[in-house]
Amino acid sequence: MYSASDLRKGLKIEIDGEPYVVVRFDFSKPGKGQALYRTKMRNMVTGNAFERTYRSNDKFKKAPLEERSMQFLYSQGEEYNFMDTKTYDQIVIMKDQIGDQVNFLVDNMEVDVLMFNDNPIGVTLPNFVNLEVTRADPWAKGDTSGTDTKPVTVETGYELQVPPFIDEGDKIQIDTRSGEYMTRVKE
Repeated sequence: MYSASDLRKGLKIEIDGEPYVVVRFDFSKPGKGQALYRTKMRNMVTGNAFERTYRSNDKFKKAPLEERSMQFLYSQGEEYNFMDTKTYDQIVIMKDQIGDQVNFLVDNMEVDVLMFNDNPIGVTLPNFVNLEVTRADPWAKGDTSGTDTKPVTVETGYELQVPPFIDEGDKIQIDTRSGEYMTRVKE
């Protein structure tokens, strides 16, 4: 059990049977009375957020969350199939639960799946992935438009800006947190 004084940004708690993460946290102590803890929380299943103020004697249950190492197998429409690397059980996670991270998922990639009461609620990818460039327009030498980048498409269909020396068939490293180009990967 957590008390209101344990609240901090990033803490995951259970409220009314749902997992929430503390997004913002402020402490205030008025002249008289108990301390107040103003929080902004986000539901980890639905994504809905709300603000609420708690007193120092309020209690919270720890959210029963578990992270499992899984391997991405394949996608079929809006469904993404993963396999537990220990038990070999397969689960399906919907595209909207994964969010923008679908842009970096490739077959057989190892990911961490966040589970709440044995139901998947989120996927955490490695910080960096290496993807092959499938489409890159040639860069016009002497182009003085002011930008030293060009758009490319990688094997997952994701488009991003890269330096002009990147060509089709090159492997590049992408930061999955920002979606930005990091470096060209030497084979």
